[in-house]
Amino acid sequence: MMRWIHAFYGFECRVLLQVNRHFDKKLLNLFFRTVTHLGGADITIAATFLLILLSSGEPKLTAIASALALSASHIPVQIIKQLFPRKRPYLMIEKTKFPANPLQDHSFPSGHTTAIFSVVTPYVLFNPQLAFVLIPLGVCVGISRIYLGLHYPSDVLAGGILGTITGIVCFCLLCL
Repeated sequence: MMRWIHAFYGFECRVLLQVNRHFDKKLLNLFFRTVTHLGGADITIAATFLLILLSSGEPKLTAIASALALSASHIPVQIIKQLFPRKRPYLMIEKTKFPANPLQDHSFPSGHTTAIFSVVTPYVLFNPQLAFVLIPLGVCVGISRIYLGLHYPSDVLAGGILGTITGIVCFCLLCL
């Protein structure tokens, strides 16, 4: 079992370094440093409240489900971070490039990825055509976390799954 865990960790480190090696490219840096904020607290909270205020009927219920999912997803993220105190890649992998003043808390799971998927999932369920825009947006936020050296791929995958499940549950509770 330990051999499999070490092999998986080695694979994750190689994937991270392949994504992170482009850190010095100006356009990619601009894109990923911008898109990563879409999963941050300021943007996700502001967006959900704005959508609640500006919508009515079923879209308003979807916006409320999105806000509820964002709030609800934050709790398991914090619990999991305490149960599995994984150090961030830039602290563990010598060659990792990272921004100034990086996050200091644990990396598993990715809170930004959890947040963006918890927010967009109710909208995808409400209007599946939005998936063509919202899912790639969520994926870009997740990739940005790896690109910035702040998360391993499994942190991002776990965050995406957690956010999606929370979004589905909240949508089903409020909108079905």
